[in-house]
Amino acid sequence: MSKLAVFDFDSTLMDGETIEIIASCIGLQKEVACITKRAMEGELDFFDSLTYRVSLLKGIKEEKVNEICANLPYMTGAKETISELRKRGFKVVCFSGGFKNATAYAKNILEYDADFSNILHTKDGILTGQVGGEMMFSDSKGQMLKKLQSLLGITPQETITIGDGANDLSMFKYAAVRVAFCAKECLKKEATICLEQKDLRLLLDKLPAF
Repeated sequence: MSKLAVFDFDSTLMDGETIEIIASCIGLQKEVACITKRAMEGELDFFDSLTYRVSLLKGIKEEKVNEICANLPYMTGAKETISELRKRGFKVVCFSGGFKNATAYAKNILEYDADFSNILHTKDGILTGQVGGEMMFSDSKGQMLKKLQSLLGITPQETITIGDGANDLSMFKYAAVRVAFCAKECLKKEATICLEQKDLRLLLDKLPAF
């Protein structure tokens, strides 16, 4: 039987927020972090907050972004947990409101099966401050999860989702097991499992039998 596990990236598979780490190289980490926090708590529209935060990155060299994304700190237990889930018959996918620069690089290290995220637009190797992609809106993760379930013939009862913020709520709707990982209160309310320690291996002991 096929099963599906969908992880958020920032503050779930990765210990931090990619956009904040990128912004730190131009001295805007605090401003971006404040907006990110409000968006993840559900206080701001995700699309509006994303496009505004990315606009602040205009002028950064793409090479610098890729260098940052190649040195992100992954969450304790991320690789081991993904490996074990795959052994248990899960397809493991990453959904991120962040960027392909980070998720595509991490895919080769953490060894999940696929990643869906956004693309930072560049011109002549420089960020333009614009962004587009598969995860632009508050309901993007839910919509993509429905598509994957349809394509793979997997039901919500065979699906687990793991995230930390408000933009993960939409994918929680389509999963029987909903894991809030060191999460904002709005996500904990909809979760079936809450993990409060930064160690994804704790998930393995909490999962029900599939």
